[in-house]
Amino acid sequence: MTSSIRFLMCSAHHYEVDYVINPWMEGNIHKSSRDRALEQWQQLYNVLTQHATVDLVKPQVGVPDMVFTANAGLVLGDTVVLSRFFHKERQGEEPFFKQWFEEQGYTVHELPKDLPFEGAGDALLDREGRWLWAGYGFRSELDSHPYLAKWLDIEVVSLRLMDERFYHLDTCFCPLTDGYLLYYPPAFDAYSNRLIEMRVPEAKRIAVEEADAVNFACNAVNIDRTIVMNIASDSLKDRLAKVGFEVLETPLTEFLKAGGAAKCLTLRVTEPVEPAVHASAAVESRTIRLEGHLLDSGLINRALDLVVEGGGSFQVLNFDLGEQRQSTSSAEVKVSAPSHDVMEKIMSQLIDIGALTLPQEACDVRLEAVPQVGVAPDDFYVTTIYPTEVRVNGEWVKVEGQRMDGAIAITSTAGGFVARCKLLRDLQLEDQVVVGVEGIRTIRKPESRDQRATQEFSFMGAGVSSERRVELVVEQIAWELRKIRDQGGKVAVTAGPVVIHTGGGEHLSRLIREGYVQALLGGNAIAVHDIEQSLMGTSLGMDMKRGVSVRGGHRHHLKAINTIRRCGSIAQAVEQGILTNGIFYECVRKGVPFSLAGSIRDDGPLPDTKMDLLEAQADYARLIEGADLILMLSSMLHSIGVGNMTPAGVKLVCVDINPAVVTKLSDRGSVESVGVVTDVGLFLSLLVQQLSKLTSPYQAA
Repeated sequence: MTSSIRFLMCSAHHYEVDYVINPWMEGNIHKSSRDRALEQWQQLYNVLTQHATVDLVKPQVGVPDMVFTANAGLVLGDTVVLSRFFHKERQGEEPFFKQWFEEQGYTVHELPKDLPFEGAGDALLDREGRWLWAGYGFRSELDSHPYLAKWLDIEVVSLRLMDERFYHLDTCFCPLTDGYLLYYPPAFDAYSNRLIEMRVPEAKRIAVEEADAVNFACNAVNIDRTIVMNIASDSLKDRLAKVGFEVLETPLTEFLKAGGAAKCLTLRVTEPVEPAVHASAAVESRTIRLEGHLLDSGLINRALDLVVEGGGSFQVLNFDLGEQRQSTSSAEVKVSAPSHDVMEKIMSQLIDIGALTLPQEACDVRLEAVPQVGVAPDDFYVTTIYPTEVRVNGEWVKVEGQRMDGAIAITSTAGGFVARCKLLRDLQLEDQVVVGVEGIRTIRKPESRDQRATQEFSFMGAGVSSERRVELVVEQIAWELRKIRDQGGKVAVTAGPVVIHTGGGEHLSRLIREGYVQALLGGNAIAVHDIEQSLMGTSLGMDMKRGVSVRGGHRHHLKAINTIRRCGSIAQAVEQGILTNGIFYECVRKGVPFSLAGSIRDDGPLPDTKMDLLEAQADYARLIEGADLILMLSSMLHSIGVGNMTPAGVKLVCVDINPAVVTKLSDRGSVESVGVVTDVGLFLSLLVQQLSKLTSPYQAA
């Protein structure tokens, strides 16, 4: 028939599954039948020629996937953007398709050789011609999309593919006549699905189930109200029929073995130009610089993974690898994202691991006024544990009071600009707050494996130590505690009531008595149970020596609370001779400050317990300031709070019998933290034993 719609196809005479470049090819090498493939291709050709004109390009030996002409390029009007194949196995097709397009009189555009783009397999026009859907993630790079917008003068909407089975956009996405869309949502990330939902009304979105998706129901050819595909379930055909589409099935099982079906086997070459539509691409690109032991520390892999996982793409512009083991490396990486919002999220994570945005000399921070007391502007930069600098009026200013989950407030003083981490509740109207990610850098110097292995705190690898390593870890912690004490350093302990229940109270008391602890943080419970044990020999009514419950012992903790309340405070109970031993007795006697943060479940509480949450947080922050090491002992709630307000460079040791707690607390990105999975009472007992054996090399001779 004569039709204004034209397709390009290539005969299957040389089709074969000769290699593996997608999951569908795995297990199918040399298992396809060329005779059946030719028969199925001919059936598709016959169906299409009843509705459109089909042109043919000559098949070539050595490029068996040339049959999938959707990947020849992307056509709009008399312009074509030629494909740049990702895999070398298909790159041999490029000159043959280029020759055909040039012979037909098309204006041919070619992307840079190192920029993959696989034609109409990854770029599909909205059937009303309003924009171009463009996929990326497996075969095509996001950086190709601005070229498409420029050369084809059309808006490009970038969609990120997430399922390797659906490696091309046309395997899971099919725009239909009158603005309908046939697609498989799980093939895309959440951001892309939101874009789709914003562009296509719910009534016109036809989401397929996995059973239809894996049969390539979305890899269909749409001509007006006709949809040609491999196969569809009855339910899908019914749904399409209800909105006026007729489904024509033609078996293409031989081509499924190579990961293609009806759409892959065709290229529409008569896409009309819409005069009212013009170029636009939301893709944003920035260049970052990474420095350090990029390979040994894994920093380069982490950075590139963050880009991809965040929905962007990257291009390594240069990589200067250090020549010697001790030498540092540097890399410059171009990062692209499908929108400004996605770019901001990616860049904030890259800055957190120490990446620098370029060019630095022309980039100051953006500041916005606080809209109301205790409220930050939208898009404010959220701080991390790492030392941070911000660029104000061309100068780098160190951020004071570094902690995670705060905002950066800039104030102007007679001595210059001051930058400080502030919690949201502390923001005042006169504060100017840093927004976005421009002009910010974190100071991190990633270490090589060799450097980390030679450190005295070498076991601190942001990991979790299992039971079989407890004695080794305890030995090294003991050396660290002795060093800190003898050099006049500071150790803070965060402890929960489990310390008392597991018999660790006497050991923690000894650590305090012998000068190893300079601050103690906890809740109402640890103090109550420590004092109960001191006064009555029980903890939660259990005799700690015999391990049996005491008649009426369930009242003991309330009696202990009442005793301290009668005295007025823990310190006064010590002064009055009421409290004569235990953890908090030692704190009072040694002058070790402590802070007890209350909660809604607390009995009493003790008069020393701060029931004002904000007051307790501020007190915690004051006590850990200047700490060299923080020992976290079986108190997930309070330890997480402490961890969030602790800057990088402070060594952290988290001890808990629950591996999930340990992992959560030690996974802060710091190389100087470790989790020890063990009974906390056993840990403290071993620690005290080890300390008693040590003769410190840091003591004066």
